[in-house]
Amino acid sequence: MPKVTYVLADGSRRSLGLSVGASLMEGATGNAVPGVLGDCGGSCACATCHVYIEDARAAALPPPSEMENELLNGVAAERRPTSRLGCQVRVTAELDGLVVVLPERQT
Repeated sequence: MPKVTYVLADGSRRSLGLSVGASLMEGATGNAVPGVLGDCGGSCACATCHVYIEDARAAALPPPSEMENELLNGVAAERRPTSRLGCQVRVTAELDGLVVVLPERQT
């Protein structure tokens, strides 16, 4: 089970073992990680699961779809080059040890 660490807005960390195929949003909301809302349930329609992927791993992910990219343009916190919607990033074995930083706000 790949391990993903969420860095909360206050700097605290939550490390979780997530099932392969789960999204980063599902991992966060299913484990009550504060700061990831996932209001649309993962249908890529709301951008309340915005996360920052660690720099070293961001380039290894598939690029955002056109829909994800459009939603990232309207996120509540600063959009960065490593911004992604957690509902669109699926956990793989290769992502074991991934660190994602949560923005200071989602809405």
